Amino acid sequence: MIFRQLFDQESSTYTYFLADEESREAIFIDPVSTHIEGYMKLLHDHGCTLKYSLETHVHADHVTGSGLLRQQTAARTGVNEQCGAVCADMQLQHGQTLTFGQSDIHVISTPGHTPGSTSFLIGDRLFTGDALLINGCGRTDFQGGDAGAQYDGIVQRLFTLPDETLVYPGHDYHGKRVSNIGQERAINPRLAGKSRDEFIQMMNNLNLPKPRLIDIAVPANRMCGILEDAEEVVQG
Repeated sequence: MIFRQLFDQESSTYTYFLADEESREAIFIDPVSTHIEGYMKLLHDHGCTLKYSLETHVHADHVTGSGLLRQQTAARTGVNEQCGAVCADMQLQHGQTLTFGQSDIHVISTPGHTPGSTSFLIGDRLFTGDALLINGCGRTDFQGGDAGAQYDGIVQRLFTLPDETLVYPGHDYHGKRVSNIGQERAINPRLAGKSRDEFIQMMNNLNLPKPRLIDIAVPANRMCGILEDAEEVVQG
């Protein structure tokens, strides 16, 4: 497996590139629009064909590169069916399985940060988006967030995976790159030892500022990052 963890400094977003070494089929998870040239070079340098560009949710802090990648490759875009991104080729559902090369992508719905938040399990790697972060979790106070649903998704669907499952988040603001399920279950300060009610009370009282780019990013990401289409939706 070819694997790269890429980082966008502006939004502290992690983008993931995975490719099968034999078939050279590849995927991106959470690509950022301003890095398209780098993504295309990565595909070219490894001789890969992009099969999927997948989103963990409709992001509020950056514009996705999925639509642009679709324009330049034969890739299919995929988001959870609850995201409201009608432009996507695939409206993903919990329990669905996709494949690239010899690898399976298991779709795990983890709503709460947004209704369509999704994690992807590929082998022993879990890509959690904003649902489960390293020593934290995504906020639930905007964009249809639900703290109770977030707790349930993490505890019932992610924390039941083997301890050794590697956790690759959608963001990190402190330079951390990877964790694992055993560590997050044991010491994540927002979740470890917290009851569902305690978690909900804490999440409902974070009082965080509104994301700076939310009014631009959300409409754009519901159109797979193609800004002209998003502008038509906002104006129409």
